[in-house]
Amino acid sequence: MMITSTNPMVYTDFPDPDIIRVGGVYYMATTTMHFTPGCDILRSYDLVHWEFIAHALNIVADTPEERLECEGANAYGRGMWAPSLRYHRGTWYVLFAANDTHTSYLLTADDPCGPWRKRELDGFYHDSGLFFDDDDRAYVVYGQSTLRITELNPELSGPMPGGLDRVIAQDDPQADLGYEGSHLYKHDGRYYVFTCHFPQGKGKTEACLIAESLDGAFEVREIIDDDLSFHGYGVAQGGMVDTPDGDWYAFMMQDRGGVGRVPTLMPMRFGEDGFPVIGENGKVPQSVSVPAASCAEPVTPINGSEFIARHNAEGGVDANCLQPYWQFNHITHDEYWSLTERPGAFRLHSGRISSNLNHAWNTLTQRTMGPVTVAEVTVDASTLHDGDFAGLAAFQGCYSYIALTRRNGRTMLTVQYKEVFGCIFWIYILSVNVNQTNVTCCDYIFCLNDLYHFCLSITLDLHHG
Repeated sequence: MMITSTNPMVYTDFPDPDIIRVGGVYYMATTTMHFTPGCDILRSYDLVHWEFIAHALNIVADTPEERLECEGANAYGRGMWAPSLRYHRGTWYVLFAANDTHTSYLLTADDPCGPWRKRELDGFYHDSGLFFDDDDRAYVVYGQSTLRITELNPELSGPMPGGLDRVIAQDDPQADLGYEGSHLYKHDGRYYVFTCHFPQGKGKTEACLIAESLDGAFEVREIIDDDLSFHGYGVAQGGMVDTPDGDWYAFMMQDRGGVGRVPTLMPMRFGEDGFPVIGENGKVPQSVSVPAASCAEPVTPINGSEFIARHNAEGGVDANCLQPYWQFNHITHDEYWSLTERPGAFRLHSGRISSNLNHAWNTLTQRTMGPVTVAEVTVDASTLHDGDFAGLAAFQGCYSYIALTRRNGRTMLTVQYKEVFGCIFWIYILSVNVNQTNVTCCDYIFCLNDLYHFCLSITLDLHHG
């Protein structure tokens, strides 16, 4: 039996997805950058309905930038990037690079639900794709504009002495952004590298390189050049996965503005020359049919309101004990937040005064869903100190928020925003509707009690920063 779903496959921010199948189950790893805990691991039984099962990464590195120790030092747009997820001979692997530490990390586990272990590799492999060949030798494809394949040693701690280490492709130097986000596969004896780029004057596209051997010549071809009719934002950066019945699907991501970068899914087959033929007449379909799950396993929603998933060994609650849909902005300062001081409530203490929301410690976040998101929060302002803010934010580069604050002993309501490029941009707070004209409708609702409430509705251009 087949089920039909619409693209995006998951309408929320799961950037740089890598999907594999183990048995009859699919697994996905995605980028989390500066959020803690990081490296989302999700599971699906049909490629359409996904659930969190773990965060493979506690922290990238305990640095002043990752901890927001001082104004101007942060890991925004850096941290954990472009994971490569693989399973080989009983072990799960995630390989990724962090541009702020200029280090590549390998996460390993005996179970995808964890626990996961972390170690550093010798060498830096930007946007890397891990690959195990039929003879168990391991390789990594990586690079930006210039793509390389390097053989790893059996311990996967660094390059294999005397092993393969070669350039396989060089993008056009006039490209607006050269090849990156690469993944390496083997099918019917051929080697496939999926990679994305921005050709000069065009949107983001996906290319595929094919070779008969890893030391042979790679032939390249564009395989996706489509934006799903969404403002020229190309569908690209991903790879391919098969079903237990031998059907193939390609998965990519697409920038959807303020919602983030969303995974998309499309049918795929191999042409007579071996190159992937994706979608419908070279276009990403609006809807896609996939085999229904053979089991009736329910999936857990990827949003929710419960805080605690479990307690740690000491009986307390740390960042890794939260329900997986919650993540903190940067590394937590645990002495200034609690879920046990007042059971059932998330309690924040100021810790320090910050110039704006981007530098505030312990901001607790959850992904918004497109095209419409609704959220509600109850704030207890009785213990606010002068200068404190507590509320609900659309948290991104050009954020906006509604909050209660204390000034000169008085509790006040405030709605604030951060400007970008000299213009004011608002993103959803209580509800959002992102439509095909790329306009966001925002509704702020503040309820003082059952009798008095304040509503503010704004419609402005969407921006993702």
